[in-house]
Amino acid sequence: MNRHEKHILKTIELAIKGAGYVSPNPMVGCVIVKNGKIIGEGYHRKFGGSHAEVNAVKDAIRKGYNLKGASMYVTLEPCCHHGKTPPCTDMIISSGIKEVIIGSEDPNSLVSGKGIKILKEKGIKVKSGVLQDLCQHLNRFFFKYIRTGLPYVIIKIAQTLDGKIADEKGNSKWISSYESRKFVHLIRSKIDAVLIGSNTLNKDNPSLTVRHVKGRNPFRIIISRNLSLDIRKKIFSDKYRYKTIILTSSDSIAEKSKYTKKGIKIITCKTKKKLIDLEDAMRKVKELGIASLMVEGGSFTASEFIRNKLYDEIMIFQSPRIMGNGLNSFTVKASLENFKEISCHNFGKDILINLLK
Repeated sequence: MNRHEKHILKTIELAIKGAGYVSPNPMVGCVIVKNGKIIGEGYHRKFGGSHAEVNAVKDAIRKGYNLKGASMYVTLEPCCHHGKTPPCTDMIISSGIKEVIIGSEDPNSLVSGKGIKILKEKGIKVKSGVLQDLCQHLNRFFFKYIRTGLPYVIIKIAQTLDGKIADEKGNSKWISSYESRKFVHLIRSKIDAVLIGSNTLNKDNPSLTVRHVKGRNPFRIIISRNLSLDIRKKIFSDKYRYKTIILTSSDSIAEKSKYTKKGIKIITCKTKKKLIDLEDAMRKVKELGIASLMVEGGSFTASEFIRNKLYDEIMIFQSPRIMGNGLNSFTVKASLENFKEISCHNFGKDILINLLK
C-alpha cells in the first residue's frame, strides 16, 4: 500500500462517522498532510453542515499549522458550487494547499470534473481515482440517488433453512438470532428509511426503530393501496410518528385525515395492475430526500421490488431452523445472476448472504 492509499483509507474511516446524518449528501472524509504527518482531519458531520474539507482545514489551523505546501486527501471530489455551504474549491485555493488527492469524482453534474478542473487551473496538483472502488462503495446510496433519481434499495429477509419467513399463521418472531437483529438495527441507523407492506404492519405491529444499537431512527414507510391500516398500531402513536409515511393510491380525504391529524405523511402514488406503482412511489420518496431504504416487509412486498427490478442489494439472514409448513420468502420467480459481489458473514448461529448488484 502506497502513501496515497494509506491516507485515502483514513478519509474513508472518517467519512463513515457521518453515516445516517448527512444524507442525501455523500459521506466525505478528509485529511491534510504536511511533511509526511497528518496535521488536520475532518468529515461531513450532518446535512447542511460544513463539508469535510472545511472541517479538516479548521482542525489544522486550530492546531497551529501553516497549510502552505500541504497535501489534502479527500474521499470525493471537492464541490465547486454554492449549495447550503460555499464552494470547497475556493477555500482550498486560498488555503495554500499544493495538491489534492481524491478517491472518486462526484457524479453530481454540478460538480463532476468541474471541481478538479478549477483546482488544476489554479496550479494545484490533482490526482483522482485512488481506491476509487472503495470510495464509490462507501457512497453507493448517494451515487444511485444522483444518477437515477431513485433511492438505493436493500431487500432484507430473515428465513429458515427451508426458505420460510413465518409459520402457517404468519408468526415470525424470532427467526433470526439476536446478533442478526442487532446488525439490522445498525443498518437502520445508517439508512434513510425502512419500508413494509400493510400486512406486515397489521400482523406484526412493528416499531421499525433503532433499539439494539445507538443511532438515529430512520423514516418508516408503509405501502397500503387502500389505506387499510389499523390506526391503533404503535407506529401511529409513538413519539416517532412524525417520521412515518404512508404510500397509497387512495384519494379519500376522510381516510387520509385520521392519519394526517396524527402527523403521518400521506403520499398518493400511481397504480399499475391494481397495485402501487413502485417506481412512481420510489421517485416520490426520493423527492423527500430519502436516498436509501431497506425493505423489511413480507414476501409479497419483497417480491414486488424484485419483479420490478427496483433493488440494489439483497440481505438474507439464514437461520439454522426448519419450519416445515409456512410462508415462503418470495412469491416471484426471477433470475438473480447479475450480482457483482456475493459474500457470507456469521451473526451468532445465522449466516448472512449478502448479494450486491
